[in-house]
Amino acid sequence: MATKTVTDASFQSDVLESDKPVLVDFWAEWCGPCKMIAPALEEISDELADQVTIAKMDIMENTDTPGKLGVQGIPYLVLYKNGERAAELTGARPKSQLKAWLEGEL
Repeated sequence: MATKTVTDASFQSDVLESDKPVLVDFWAEWCGPCKMIAPALEEISDELADQVTIAKMDIMENTDTPGKLGVQGIPYLVLYKNGERAAELTGARPKSQLKAWLEGEL
């Protein structure tokens, strides 16, 4: 299962109302570290597809949600469980660290 694109318009239904945990990657096209972790997130999305949905939100195309959440730096990963922020991580990490962090939070 590939990562899912989320927009300001779909954030409520795709993330907050999801029946399973959702990890949202706030990113931008110009962000080098965001591009570095993108392949790892795609792989983790496949490996943990039955446990979590991995979603991506481009902060340049969708400004309302990142603004409301106070996103200051990217990449910014937020894990939502039952519509609530459960964990967050700022900055790029190797795939092994990203996956271990996520699994520890699920």
